[in-house]
Amino acid sequence: MQPNTFVIIPTYNEAENIQRLVTEVLELPVDVGVIVVDDNSPDGTGDQAEAMAQAYPGRVHVVHRPGKLGLGTAYTAGFELALGQPGAAWAMTMDADFSHLPSYIPAMIACGRDKHIVIGSRYVPGGGTANWPLRRRVLSWCSNTFARLALGLTAHDTTAGFRLYRRAVLEMVRPESIRSSGYSFLVEMLFRCERSGFQVEEVPIIFEDRREGQSKISWKEVVRAMLTVFRLIPCRLKRREPPRLLDSESA
Repeated sequence: MQPNTFVIIPTYNEAENIQRLVTEVLELPVDVGVIVVDDNSPDGTGDQAEAMAQAYPGRVHVVHRPGKLGLGTAYTAGFELALGQPGAAWAMTMDADFSHLPSYIPAMIACGRDKHIVIGSRYVPGGGTANWPLRRRVLSWCSNTFARLALGLTAHDTTAGFRLYRRAVLEMVRPESIRSSGYSFLVEMLFRCERSGFQVEEVPIIFEDRREGQSKISWKEVVRAMLTVFRLIPCRLKRREPPRLLDSESA
């Protein structure tokens, strides 16, 4: 039986995590598959993912890319493969480093029955972060608040990479047309979704600092995200689409 939800996991040097993460996702009591998008990791992450695909045919897929091409394009490659699978109704994105715990996935999928987009959120009641220094917490909160207010977003966690999208959202918003890459892709994607009238819900999560390996976030990514917000501000002047009803065919 083909999964109806595919979890997209971009990777670069995640050999310490990828096998355990994929196994935990597949063991959840929900109908999910996994798509690993690996950017030619020199530590062998792609080979480990390929071995998982051989062990779980139809449930695990791997996209091998020639190098680091950006988080946004990794998501786009994953979305394209997910939407090409028979019966795929939802696509989810998450990090490979266990900062997004697989245990939250069932609750997000359950919430997705009544919404177009579900965000695993740090900034709603019950959400938060663990093992973060004060400076990082302040920077993250300020960045999210600025993006939310500047762009008129209803979602509180604007840079969250833990998201569930209905198929209809991806087909209309067309992620491949988004200019931003890196983590700024997440801000622009959310902005387009909300401006298109899609309904967003946030499920509280505790975002944990990565268990193994090195963080991929740099100050350059933070600056790019801020520049993306400034570029999108004039787009607020354009007419916002009215709220969309749920598509019964993908419910």
